[in-house]
Amino acid sequence: MSVAGSIHLHVDGQAVEVPAGSNVAAAIARVAPHFRRSCTGQPRAPLCGMGVCFECRVAIDGVDLLRACVTPARDGMQVHTDA
Repeated sequence: MSVAGSIHLHVDGQAVEVPAGSNVAAAIARVAPHFRRSCTGQPRAPLCGMGVCFECRVAIDGVDLLRACVTPARDGMQVHTDA
C-alpha cells in the first residue's frame, strides 16, 4: 500500500515509487533509459509522450503491447520491458 500521494509498482522486478498521477513511462524512466529494443536491436524509448508513436510499448500485469506513456500507474503493477 502506498503513502498518500505516492504509488508503488515494479519495473522488471525492481521496486519503483512515483507520485500519484504519474504514468507508467515515468516509473520506467526512474530505473531504465530504454523501454524495449527494435526488431533490429536498437534501444527504443518514448518519443511523442502522447500515445501516437508506440515506442513505449511494455507488458503490464501480463498484458503485452500497452503504451506506457498513456497508462496511469497503479499500486502493485508489474511492468516488464524488453530493454
